[in-house]
Amino acid sequence: MSVRPWRDIERRKSRQIMVGNVPVGGDAPIAVQSMTNTDTADAKATLEQIERIAEAGADIIRVSCPNEDSTAAMKEITKHSPVPIVADIHFHYKRGIEAAMNGAACLRINPGNIGSKERVAEVVQAAKDHGCSMRIGVNGGSLEKHLLEQYGEPCPEAMVESALYHANILEEHDFQDYKISVKASDVFLTVAAYHALAEATEAPLHLGITEAGGLMSGTIKSSIGLGNLLWAGIGDTIRVSLSAEPEEEIRVGFDILKSLGLRHRGVNVISCPSCARQGFDVIRTVEKLEKRLSHISTPMSLSVIGCVVNGPGEARETDIGFTGGGAEAGMLYLGGVPASKLKNEDMIDKLVALCEEKAAEIEAAQTAAE
Repeated sequence: MSVRPWRDIERRKSRQIMVGNVPVGGDAPIAVQSMTNTDTADAKATLEQIERIAEAGADIIRVSCPNEDSTAAMKEITKHSPVPIVADIHFHYKRGIEAAMNGAACLRINPGNIGSKERVAEVVQAAKDHGCSMRIGVNGGSLEKHLLEQYGEPCPEAMVESALYHANILEEHDFQDYKISVKASDVFLTVAAYHALAEATEAPLHLGITEAGGLMSGTIKSSIGLGNLLWAGIGDTIRVSLSAEPEEEIRVGFDILKSLGLRHRGVNVISCPSCARQGFDVIRTVEKLEKRLSHISTPMSLSVIGCVVNGPGEARETDIGFTGGGAEAGMLYLGGVPASKLKNEDMIDKLVALCEEKAAEIEAAQTAAE
């Protein structure tokens, strides 16, 4: 395949920190994360949800710690979680100290809510003592009062000023293992704030459009905002905030990264919207394929095109392809080359089997190389 420099994204240079065993920043892959919505104090229910989110591909999972019961449960949660856990701390700095003591890999604090400089310093010391990294989480909806009075409303300048002020507090305490986020529900505000912040610091940045909305509207809003930033090379870890099951956040996050060629996980299905030329029911076929292929984490591409107008061209660029050709059958492509005719009625089962076989081959080759 020819070199395509117009597709290259040059990522912003940031220093690297660790969230548990997951590197964030530097040349590490952009990490994808989500957040539980169970009662954290119910360790069993929270761990069950963590397992589902991790199975969907999450690198990092955040849990809210609003009270002592939740930070007490962190000991059990962090012990059994398959991925690093970030403790989300709001209002009470002691929850941060307790979460660090009970195994949190990272502490997320909202500077506008947590209190005085002295309280932030105590949380920093707990993080240092227990090997935690930290995230300074600035939110447009909870900026410090003096900044709102100064600027009149949430704006990029106010958000960046808040972030840098609290980063300086960490630096004053000889603490550099932190990342920063400057989220808002407004896409324009968020993107402008991140662009300004990216120029002002070398800290890794966690991206998100906060309170983005439901599955459809939130996906669109997040794709526009995060896509803009990632395309500009900004961002070291992301969360797509949706009023939907946490697993959906992970799937959307990876789809955003896949669309920009920044990270690949699972089967990338390339399919047409369908029209009167289709040789099979494309929409229903793709719905079934995506469900049946969701268990595959190995990166690969699959094209499913309804007719021969664009089908052969798409198939040449994918690992596996199927192009509708009429007469209740179409052409199967393997490695971009026509392989055989395939009946429509057998298509789904055959494509799933081929994807599973390819995943096994790739995994075997990777194991042998190691």
